[in-house]
Amino acid sequence: MELKNIFADIEHVGEEEVFNVLGKSANCRIERIAVAGYSSPKGFWYDQENDEFIMLLQGEATLEFEDRMVDMKAGDYLIIHKNCRHRIEKSSLDPVCVWLCVFDLE
Repeated sequence: MELKNIFADIEHVGEEEVFNVLGKSANCRIERIAVAGYSSPKGFWYDQENDEFIMLLQGEATLEFEDRMVDMKAGDYLIIHKNCRHRIEKSSLDPVCVWLCVFDLE
């Protein structure tokens, strides 16, 4: 067992999303996603096959869903159900946005 820190190695994060798998089992996958000043490309939508719990640990972001915008700040979380189309409208540059994401793989 090795102790790690969710905020390690984020100082070099830029406008491209950085995905790190923190743990995985047959039923779930846990990821850290870090990004600074990122917006999803116009017309691009995430449309995932699994339910996803997301928590914004640091920074601020606005997520766009087909029917609404959701402003998030550090500590906010929500569940995005499978096939719920969404995109990142904007994310803070400083501090870097750090997300904790848990995917239900069942």
